[in-house]
Amino acid sequence: MDSKVLHQILEIAFQKKVSDLHFEVDNPPFFRGRGQLVRAKLPNLTPADTQFIAETVLSHNGRQVNNDLKECDASYSLATGGRFRVSIFRQKGHFGIVMRVIPPVIGSFEELNLPQVLGEIAQVPNGLILVTGPTGNGKSTTLASMLRHLNENFSYNIITIEDPIEFLFTSQKSCIIQREIGIDTDSFTSALKAALRMDPDVIMVGEMRDKETIDSCIKAAETGHLVLSTLHTQGAVSTINRIIGHFPPDAQEIMRQRLADILVATVSIRLIKDKSGENILPAVEIMRATTTIQACIREGRLDEIEKHIENGASQYHMQTLDMHLLQLYRQDLVTLNDAQRLTHSMDFERKLMFDN
Repeated sequence: MDSKVLHQILEIAFQKKVSDLHFEVDNPPFFRGRGQLVRAKLPNLTPADTQFIAETVLSHNGRQVNNDLKECDASYSLATGGRFRVSIFRQKGHFGIVMRVIPPVIGSFEELNLPQVLGEIAQVPNGLILVTGPTGNGKSTTLASMLRHLNENFSYNIITIEDPIEFLFTSQKSCIIQREIGIDTDSFTSALKAALRMDPDVIMVGEMRDKETIDSCIKAAETGHLVLSTLHTQGAVSTINRIIGHFPPDAQEIMRQRLADILVATVSIRLIKDKSGENILPAVEIMRATTTIQACIREGRLDEIEKHIENGASQYHMQTLDMHLLQLYRQDLVTLNDAQRLTHSMDFERKLMFDN
């Protein structure tokens, strides 16, 4: 393995529009395309190969491999403009690397098949907006599309705090400052404190990973800023539970109050293949914090939230995951089997019959 070979592999990834590359010892490189892992027709990688890839990526970030390194995140870019989010880790004593392909262009809502109401949600003056979903289901892409909308339409000072920086923005109507953990700042928490002194209108935090970051994001929203972030949760209710669960029992009631006061919306993304199998579509749950839903959060009546999302569909453009899956199926965009596999509802077929 050398730089030429590595870059050839990475260029192929962009040409084939794969989402991820895997480099592991005793296996050839793997490409993930359309949700499936495919072995490249290349020789198995040696420990020296994966060591070289890890050293190349870290050197690109001004860092070095050392014996204490067990796992880390970084970014990597090609001279041709291709960018990757990189996870470096050790397995069985050797380095493994997973590289997520970052699309070169930030898609619009239309291009990404995302609901147009996301633009309306992103325009609120302050509060907390959370984009959630499992790993690899388009949270960062959705968040970037929302920031693109703000950048094109509003004169805001937007500060992003990321680990690592993924999509690169060019300031248009807005001024965008992008800071990377480990290079520009030490932690999400310290960067958030600094951001409040940087005249922000909008703060984007790449991920709310721990209690300190969650609390800092809520404080920033409470002081009149718009905060956008992500969580690895699968829906509105699990998102609220995850946030509250980070705090000790004696603090959870006040956290429910605080969250109810500042939560604007949760947007939960799952990806599903279209009927052709050639494209991936987002299935999206949208919960907006109406007065009724705020009361549910304050009083811990989270089991009622899905019903209120369904009832608020026409007035507030909310939707459950099942509602969107049914819509995609009715539009003949996805198969019934794929929709059923993605839903968490036990009575999806009953809803389908009732809807018809």
